[in-house]
Amino acid sequence: AVEEAIYLTNHATKVTLIHRRDFLRAEKIMQERLFRNPKIEVIWNHAVEEVLGTENPNQVTGLRLRNTQDGSARQLDVDGFFVAIGHDPATSLFKGKLDMDSEGYIITKPDSTETSIPGVYAAGDVKDKVFRQAITAAGMGCMAALEAERFLAASEDGSEDSQRSALVEDAATVAAQ
Repeated sequence: AVEEAIYLTNHATKVTLIHRRDFLRAEKIMQERLFRNPKIEVIWNHAVEEVLGTENPNQVTGLRLRNTQDGSARQLDVDGFFVAIGHDPATSLFKGKLDMDSEGYIITKPDSTETSIPGVYAAGDVKDKVFRQAITAAGMGCMAALEAERFLAASEDGSEDSQRSALVEDAATVAAQ
């Protein structure tokens, strides 16, 4: 959210960053840029509860905020609203099944998308904590597809790995829900 708030100052006279805690997890240099920017105001310990607006014309006019400490509510008048919720990887499904780092990113072999289970590959935001861009995710997806193709071609006996099969079953169950 910090990066997005800083970027929005190029297009707005004022940017308000609403944060549910009293601290940010962004890199220190990004936080310093945020706090130095005179166009940015931070509202700590609040969450957006409702977006307010009009139907004709279809326009955002405000936000209803809830204080995460005491539950009190307040309204904030705004002209626009952008959602940016950070960069946590959506990897909880694979916890305890694939090797991950302390931040929840899936660990892969060097110069590869292969995970700790042979035949299982990770690409995009679940693996990339640096760039987090669609173009790099697409490139990693291509790498994963090529590696999977090579893996399947090398699997002459067609045998199934039980860990890989269980992981695929879990993912299919979640996708069906």
